[in-house]
Amino acid sequence: MVAFSLLAGLVVGPTVGLLATLAMDPVMARLPEGETAPKVAASVLTGTAVDDAPDRLAAWVHYVAGGGSGLLFIGLAAGIETLGAGPAVALAAAAVVMLGAMTGFFALVPLPRATGLPRQRLRRVRRDWTVSAAAYVVAAALLLGVAAALGAGA
Repeated sequence: MVAFSLLAGLVVGPTVGLLATLAMDPVMARLPEGETAPKVAASVLTGTAVDDAPDRLAAWVHYVAGGGSGLLFIGLAAGIETLGAGPAVALAAAAVVMLGAMTGFFALVPLPRATGLPRQRLRRVRRDWTVSAAAYVVAAALLLGVAAALGAGA
């Protein structure tokens, strides 16, 4: 069972999201444009060029968005489960939806608004973000599955 009480979900969701973000970090660090995505968000927020965007703000945005995405992920999984799907199917379906939402949102909202990013880099940035988001989603699905199993055993 993926569903948690509202209070538990408000704790488990951001915790899963933060841990999944930490699991995503080494993947991002190994990709040529992997660490550009948080800088894109900071660029949009500050109106500065991507390469000049504040590192500290980029880190804050990265981890806050990761925690918030954990809430979205747990909500998706619980919602899909209420439609009659089993826990494994609900997690898998939520993972697919979440990956699409993460990549689509990034490609359609902050990336086109970022400044100072040459067109030649855009494809690589989108590709590396997709790989990073996939790492996040896999980690979040595993963590949420473990949290649900531990919660069911309690």
